[in-house]
Amino acid sequence: MATTETETLLRRLQAAAARGDDEAAEHTAQALRGQGVRAVPGLLALSRHPQADVRWWALRALAEIPHPQAPTRLAEALTDPDPAVRQVAALGLRHQPSPQALPRLLTLLADNDRLLAHLAADALAALGQQATMPLIDALQNSTPAARIEAARALAQIGDKRSISALFAALDSPSPLVEHWANEGLERMGVGMVFFKPGG
Repeated sequence: MATTETETLLRRLQAAAARGDDEAAEHTAQALRGQGVRAVPGLLALSRHPQADVRWWALRALAEIPHPQAPTRLAEALTDPDPAVRQVAALGLRHQPSPQALPRLLTLLADNDRLLAHLAADALAALGQQATMPLIDALQNSTPAARIEAARALAQIGDKRSISALFAALDSPSPLVEHWANEGLERMGVGMVFFKPGG
């Protein structure tokens, strides 16, 4: 019975996505979440559907189900040809962090799609301290836009290994980099009175 219900829901999700009925698709995605791991094989299949809207909703639902294959598929979808699908994949990786996705997420910090870059930074922050050193490198050596997102992610992580890099970033020509560097330092309870680079 459960298998039949799952299959019915998967068909409903595909149909709702295909006709652009977001309300029905969202309702069905939440029902599939209730199916748990039973829904994963079908969602993985739909996440490779030729129609971008179907892939989007399949990944949206997949991100809500804790399963080892979910973050792997989300990481793969970061290279999907459709920008909205790439965005929902990055959003999903915030909920199910994947070390496997770290290199691609770092690259996306400099993407021209600034929403995607923002979501990639959130996904990197969700990885926690394992993302600290690559983010420090991005803060110091990447494009100006990527440095903003790297500083924001480091501020969210709050790893004390980033203190020196964040202090250096206070002298950034970018007001946003300076803002997030200051935010990160404040969150860690560190102030300029206690530390000066080279001091």
